[in-house]
Amino acid sequence: MTEVAIKRTRAKAPAAKAAAQAGSKAPSKTPSNAAEKRAARQKWAEQAGLLFESPDDIVCGVDEAGRGPLAGPVTAAAVILDPARPIAGLDDSKALSAKAREALYDLIIERALAWCVASASVEEIDSLNILHATMLAMRRAVEGLSVTPTLAKIDGNRCPVLPVRSEAVIGGDALVPSISAASIIAKVTRDRMLLELHEAFPVYGFDAHAGYGTAQHLAALREHGPCVHHRRTFAPVRDAYALHGLAPASEARTANTAATPDDDAFASA
Repeated sequence: MTEVAIKRTRAKAPAAKAAAQAGSKAPSKTPSNAAEKRAARQKWAEQAGLLFESPDDIVCGVDEAGRGPLAGPVTAAAVILDPARPIAGLDDSKALSAKAREALYDLIIERALAWCVASASVEEIDSLNILHATMLAMRRAVEGLSVTPTLAKIDGNRCPVLPVRSEAVIGGDALVPSISAASIIAKVTRDRMLLELHEAFPVYGFDAHAGYGTAQHLAALREHGPCVHHRRTFAPVRDAYALHGLAPASEARTANTAATPDDDAFASA
């Protein structure tokens, strides 16, 4: 069964009116001066959807957390910030302390125009592979927003298939405030999920490493074998199943058996 966790806020501002239908031809009249020509080209480009971003765009930032771990879901967040309520200190979640992330998380939830966090389950990771599961979580986050964006800025060099325009921004979690906010929301949410898993499966130390392949985690896998929350298509987990003479709870597609925790969901083809 598909597992997805989605949280959202009530819209604090109505969505922008739909853009005008794209024109099939550029303006036929010739403006009388250079400034008018530039203005005419700008207007035509906006109507034809040729400009990637315009002052009227409603931009959401999108980022994920949890591509590399050996256990737990991959999460993604989408955030539309409120220009009237700026948030100081936004940055890539990995560059922030846990205390700073928690404080910024609360500010983002309070001040953002809209936010949504979604996940793709371990079962989806194993059946789709980590790249496609990450893209699925991102799409769910964008589609779950209570305010419909006109442009989604995605951290990395690939974009999921979305019902709105999208732009990939390499290093965007440190460059684009809305992506930084999404990075923080996704990271804090996933860390909290792994704390809950730790309560049920304390032998693995999920509270310390959030499912990543640390020496502590790998030693626990060898000693205790995997649990149902481990990603069975990741090599260390497969090795632990074999070591204990166990078969995975269900079979993943053969095409995904090469997946490893080092796979980059945004790697170039």
